[in-house]
Amino acid sequence: MTRENVDATHVLGSAAGAAFVARRCHLVVLEGPRLGERFALDRPRLQFGKGPDNDVVLPDPSVSRTHFEIVEDNGGFLVRDLGSTNGTFLEGAQVREAYLRPGLRLKAGECSLLVELTLERVAVEPGAVERFGTLVGKSPPMRSLFAMLERIAPTDLTVLVVGETGCGKGATARAIHENSPRAKQPFVVVDCAAVARTLIEAELFGNEKGAFTGAFEARAGACERADGGTLFLDEVDDLPLDLQPKLLRVLEERVVQRLGSGRTRRLDLRVIAATKADPSALVGAGKMREDLYFRVAVMTVPIPPLRARVADLPLLVASFLGGDESAWDRMPADQRAELEAHPWPGNVRELRNFVERLRHLGAGAFPPDTLGNLEAARPSFSPARSAPPGPAEVDIERPFKEVKEELVERFERQYLERLLERSGWNIAKAARDAKLDRKYFYDLLRKHGLERQGTPGRGEPGKEPT
Repeated sequence: MTRENVDATHVLGSAAGAAFVARRCHLVVLEGPRLGERFALDRPRLQFGKGPDNDVVLPDPSVSRTHFEIVEDNGGFLVRDLGSTNGTFLEGAQVREAYLRPGLRLKAGECSLLVELTLERVAVEPGAVERFGTLVGKSPPMRSLFAMLERIAPTDLTVLVVGETGCGKGATARAIHENSPRAKQPFVVVDCAAVARTLIEAELFGNEKGAFTGAFEARAGACERADGGTLFLDEVDDLPLDLQPKLLRVLEERVVQRLGSGRTRRLDLRVIAATKADPSALVGAGKMREDLYFRVAVMTVPIPPLRARVADLPLLVASFLGGDESAWDRMPADQRAELEAHPWPGNVRELRNFVERLRHLGAGAFPPDTLGNLEAARPSFSPARSAPPGPAEVDIERPFKEVKEELVERFERQYLERLLERSGWNIAKAARDAKLDRKYFYDLLRKHGLERQGTPGRGEPGKEPT
């Protein structure tokens, strides 16, 4: 395929290490000669027919000598009939040219082929660098992440960044952009969770004057504003289902149509999306279209939570203090141990806010022998010791989304702890009481560092109580 798919194929050959995920596309023969064979769409152009000079030979009398071709187009796959005698059909409809999507059936003569998109794990050895853009870390998970980002940043790969709230998905997207050939072009962010449902379509695709009540002038949407650069779709799973096909068209054809307009505009942009949820679970729950998932997940990049990279605490603290590399060592040993043991449900954002509180409690600068008044900062730092959040705790000086996410994190942890205490730490029973899917319940426990507190035979993850 072109650069997007060739590069995705290239990284699949990496050595063992931390796992990422790349999208691969195949055609599987369902009927006709070569039954059951799979053909990888891993080149810019593949020609199919019964003639021996085709890339894929389908030796059937009903297939033309050169029947159809599949070409990569903006990271998608386009099937094009080559003047065949019996025609090329997609899901029973004859086509001259059409985009392929997962699960569709392609027919040439009596040969039937299934479009199969799969996700394959990619292993990457940790590299030597400890920084990528504004991201810092010396732990193996972060050095593997940096090694992957160094590979994909110079390409036009569509990337799906997956990670918990506060782990740095936005910083990762920006770092990819700033280390790409598009670095001097726009980096446009759309937070799909923060834009009102009635406005999200105009925000993405733009509108003409008079397209709706209040549209007093023509306005370019985020897709147009990102032309030449990178479009970052944060919390893409919050995009309404009825708008997902329109976004899919932008991703496949690189065209956009403003609300109220009858014409399309060509685009040249890279797309990076992010979600804090398991994308395959979103598809299974009907919250994300499968074809959109496969289109944004050309390369899936997971961001490790802070509790999985506690070795990075000294680097992170130093970065939040303008490069004060001795700050961590100046802390008393018991304070360092407490920070290392904390589950950090809010991840790097929680740590940054904690350091900021210490900075202010230290009268604007950290004393030479300590990072500040840890006890005074602890009520917000340690969810286990904090009271339930009330109206007085809402900080209106910070962005709405950030404050909301912190309150939700604290609610989740307190709810889980009380539920588990009531059930005697019988995790299976607690999941049933909460009326939550058990796998999702386990994911919540892992998110808040509670999964190891279950007792043997009483609901440990993966075990039923006896």
